[in-house]
Amino acid sequence: MNTALLMIDIQNDYFPNGANPLIGAEPACENAALLLDYFRSKDQMIIHIQHLATRANATFFLPDTHGAELHPRLEPHKGEIIITKHFPNSFRETVLLDVLLHNSISKLVICGMMTHMCVDATVRAAKDFGFECIVAGDACATKNLELDGRIIPASDVHYSFLAALGYFYASIQHTQSLIG
Repeated sequence: MNTALLMIDIQNDYFPNGANPLIGAEPACENAALLLDYFRSKDQMIIHIQHLATRANATFFLPDTHGAELHPRLEPHKGEIIITKHFPNSFRETVLLDVLLHNSISKLVICGMMTHMCVDATVRAAKDFGFECIVAGDACATKNLELDGRIIPASDVHYSFLAALGYFYASIQHTQSLIG
C-alpha cells in the first residue's frame, strides 16, 4: 500500500508570538517532526500543505509574511511537495487529489493544525475520495473555541474532533505507534 505523509498548515502564525497561536502547537510540531524524519528515512511521499489567506478580513496566514511560512522545524527538503491552499479542505481548488492519484497513494498519515478545522475538513474529504486515513492525534493542535458565551477548552475541542473522526473517517493513533 502506497502511503504519504500529509502535513497540514504547520505554519508560524500558529506558534507563540504568531497571529493565531494554538494550544499545544509546540509538542504537536515535535511529533510531526518525528513523523517527517520517519517518512524521510523510508523514502515515502511527503506533502506539506500551506494555507495562504485570500479573504479581505483575514488576520493570519497573510501572503508574504513570516507567519504564513511553514515552521522552520519542518523545513521541506528537495523533492517534497508543497501545496498551497486557500480553504480549510486541502483538496478544495488544489492539485492534492491529482498528486495522490498520480502517485498511486491509497493511505494517508495526517497531522497538522487546526484539529477542528483544516485537519477535520481534509480527513473527511480524503475518506470521501477513498483514501485510508490515519490521524496522528498527538501531532495536531487546536485552540479554545467559544459558543453561546461559553469557552470550550482546546483539549475538549481537540479530543472531540479526533473522537468524531475516529468513529468512521480515520484511525486515530499516537506518533510513537506509527514510527515504531
